[in-house]
Amino acid sequence: MSSRKRVLVAVATIAAVGAAVAAPGAAASGRHQDWDRTAYRGQIEVVRSDDGPADPTVLNGTVFVDRDRDSRHDRNERGLAGVEVSNGRDIATTDSRGRYRLPVFDNMTVFVTQPAGYQVPVDESNVAQFHYNHLPAGSPALRYGGIAPTGPLPDAVNFPLVESRLTDDRQLSCIMAGDLQTYNITEVEYARKGAIRDLARRNDYQGCGSLFLGDVVGDDLSLYDEVKELTAQTNGPARFLPGNHDLDFDATTPEHSFDTFRAQLAPAYFSYDVGEAHIIALNTVRYPCTPDVDNADGRHPECNNPATRPRYNGRIDDTQMEWLRRDLAKVDRDKLIVIAGHIGLMNYADEGSMIHQVDQAREVYALLHGRKAVALAGHSHSIENMRTGDLMKGWKDLFGIDGLPFPHLTAGAIAGDWFSGRVTEDGYPTALQRDGGRPGVLTLDLNDAAFQERFTVTGESDREQTQLGLNSPTYREWYVARDAWNDEDEPTTPAPELGDPLVVDRADLAGKTWLTTNFFMGSTGSTVSVRLDHGRPAQAVRTQPMRGEDQLVGPEYSDPAAIAEQLVHGGSLADRTMHLWRYELPADLRAGTHRAHVTATDVYGRTFTDTMTFRVVEQR
Repeated sequence: MSSRKRVLVAVATIAAVGAAVAAPGAAASGRHQDWDRTAYRGQIEVVRSDDGPADPTVLNGTVFVDRDRDSRHDRNERGLAGVEVSNGRDIATTDSRGRYRLPVFDNMTVFVTQPAGYQVPVDESNVAQFHYNHLPAGSPALRYGGIAPTGPLPDAVNFPLVESRLTDDRQLSCIMAGDLQTYNITEVEYARKGAIRDLARRNDYQGCGSLFLGDVVGDDLSLYDEVKELTAQTNGPARFLPGNHDLDFDATTPEHSFDTFRAQLAPAYFSYDVGEAHIIALNTVRYPCTPDVDNADGRHPECNNPATRPRYNGRIDDTQMEWLRRDLAKVDRDKLIVIAGHIGLMNYADEGSMIHQVDQAREVYALLHGRKAVALAGHSHSIENMRTGDLMKGWKDLFGIDGLPFPHLTAGAIAGDWFSGRVTEDGYPTALQRDGGRPGVLTLDLNDAAFQERFTVTGESDREQTQLGLNSPTYREWYVARDAWNDEDEPTTPAPELGDPLVVDRADLAGKTWLTTNFFMGSTGSTVSVRLDHGRPAQAVRTQPMRGEDQLVGPEYSDPAAIAEQLVHGGSLADRTMHLWRYELPADLRAGTHRAHVTATDVYGRTFTDTMTFRVVEQR
């Protein structure tokens, strides 16, 4: 490097080789200290000179192996060949010396696709560092700042990596965390005491890290600093994709709608490799709704009317679609494709909505035809495990598909039902979700190019997978009465009381009362069996078969355990779910106390057991 050049690294201080960087709560976990001791802390290298680049229409740089971990490309550090670097539109593959060249345009984000066997640096908050924003004049005036002026094009943007066995293991665990969505400091603390504390105690995801699936905050983008304090407690690289509550709502064009997110956390879309998986993080949120673009295919006529125009819709813009085509073309066809977005390609909770599913879903399916793939999403604050071939009426009517081409998983939400309900003794709310599921995080366990999914309820072990209840005539009558009472502006009568939900009249047994099992990760191919007292096991029936029917909605299809909380303590109503099974109680069940033994078995043969004690009386 000539004396006329100077190196600007995107942070003021880089941790020394092998130095442990203390994070909040680190002392509480020896395993966390292990991550701190070995984590690769650093930043990308931005090289500038007084003269500037020889050709301002081309960005140059090198992907290199940072042997001394100082984030600087030293003469003795080799470049890495065959690595993809993108400007969000074009993709360059590094040459034998690790060099790349990319066309330049305003408001581009340049990022490296981390190859398996290597690790990009993380900052002191564990946020992965792998991108550079080029916006010379900065964002337009935005409430939360957007991107500060980046100035002229640098001479080079270099991407440091270190070798990592963790990212190339046959078996890897990837945290897929749905909607953190904190609206204020109180909710940040709920998250800290809940799912983040759980992640701080886990040490199984260091190689793959965590991907937060959008709605990282709830409209207040100043809380990104608080979010980084939370990720500082986790044990692996933290990556983020944008959600509809991460928007710069004062942006007047889609090009600047995620500027603050891009400045603080990550590119709007990107990809990375771990093991035999290629993970693609998409931006599936379009804001604002633009009539000549978003209604070009006639799908969003509401965009033409300012009075009814939605704030956003589920869409992948043309530039991103072209990048996706080019990105997939670089990926070996034997690899597993994990494609993630905030708004899901297809979704059960909002299956009849064009706004809350992705317009280009069929185009994405065509690109992935013949590949091993799984889709991940957040957004709906529900847990959904949808398998190949599953079909809902809304998908067929709106999108013309005849069944899902590969599994789709909705990861639930760290916030659960927007941090609603009773605050538990553990310091966070019950927040039962729209489907009755409890808050938590999804883990994708990779084994070469195969995967298994598991959901971890906040504060619980992985064995906590079911929620049992009784759906009786008494419960259904109370549901209707209490729901109507809640809707009254100024109720003049006391709130209807349910009484003991685990007591049922003998007269209400025959065909009228069911034992319900909410199997959080239950899906097509899962089974639920019930054994009463010392009897023989019998199969329960899934309430939503997902064979092309409409959503089944109402008290008959609800989760009584969830509703008993939600109608009394607030939140959404679990009046529909794709993972509820029910078992009809026998008409000849004697009066007295009974014990139900429930065994839920998932598509991988894993079994989960639960028990419930209830009482039959001659007259309630």
